[in-house]
Amino acid sequence: MTSPQLWNLPNVLTMLRIVLVPFFIWFMLEDASSYGPWRWTAVVAFVVAIYTDKLDGDIARKRGQVTDFGKIADPIADKLLIGSALILLSALNELPWWITILMLVREVGITALRFVVIRYGVIPASRGGKLKTVLQTLAIFLFILPLKGLIPWLGTAAFYVMLVALAVTLVTGVDYIVHAIRMRSLARAARR
Repeated sequence: MTSPQLWNLPNVLTMLRIVLVPFFIWFMLEDASSYGPWRWTAVVAFVVAIYTDKLDGDIARKRGQVTDFGKIADPIADKLLIGSALILLSALNELPWWITILMLVREVGITALRFVVIRYGVIPASRGGKLKTVLQTLAIFLFILPLKGLIPWLGTAAFYVMLVALAVTLVTGVDYIVHAIRMRSLARAARR
């Protein structure tokens, strides 16, 4: 039987975000860069999913409902949403593949690094990591908004925000690697 603590509001919101990902993908593919009603539906799905990310964390901390499931599922849900959005934008020729690849390599690499060093401790999300998520989210939102015909500079703004997001993504990736090396060294020194 599942622990009642698992079925709290923050975890349900995290699961909702995971469930929204295939719908977001479907809406984006149905639109196929025509910037019609399906694209607006994709925007709504993305905004709702991103809002659940903020909401679940706020509720979990406020109510003391942080669970091991939430600690694992929340970042997975984030990576599924952000990763699928990046891949879709590149597949639809709206975002260069090199940006998507660099971001995904960093995300997968840091996630793997966290699992490798978990025996020495948990690498918490840094302020830079949180800024990275905000910038990635903003850039994706600007890219998927179907207003480029009405606001010609929107595409350029989206691209520049994405470049800033990429820079922060790479810099924080290096920071996490340095943090992991230090944590491992300290743990080994403590055992001597």
